[in-house]
Amino acid sequence: MSLIRSPNFLRFALLADAVASGVLGLGMAALAGPLSSLLGLPTALPRYVGMLLIAWAAAVLWLGSRAQPSRGAVWAVIGLNALWAVDSVLLLLTGWIEPTTLGLTFILFQAAAVAVFAELQYVGLRRAAA
Repeated sequence: MSLIRSPNFLRFALLADAVASGVLGLGMAALAGPLSSLLGLPTALPRYVGMLLIAWAAAVLWLGSRAQPSRGAVWAVIGLNALWAVDSVLLLLTGWIEPTTLGLTFILFQAAAVAVFAELQYVGLRRAAA
């Protein structure tokens, strides 16, 4: 049986989101100074985003560890992931930050990854309801 057809696909999508968010959050919080220079971001941005991602990872990890994740909570995760992806792009368009080329690439890559997590979670939620 393929992973995408697994009855646990939604849980896998949530747990993958939690792990990726946690690793990124820890790295951003711990390395905010060097990352800000490398990415062309204000030092506070990676630090606070990192701390936010650690909290997010804990919440999504808890949700993904449930035998039957709450549909409402999963919809909230999907919506917040979609909002994060859109807001990441909008941040670049506002001119509030002036990232380096690496910073621009990083922001676009993580926005795309978050959008993929939202899509996987949506697919998992639909499969769980079927």
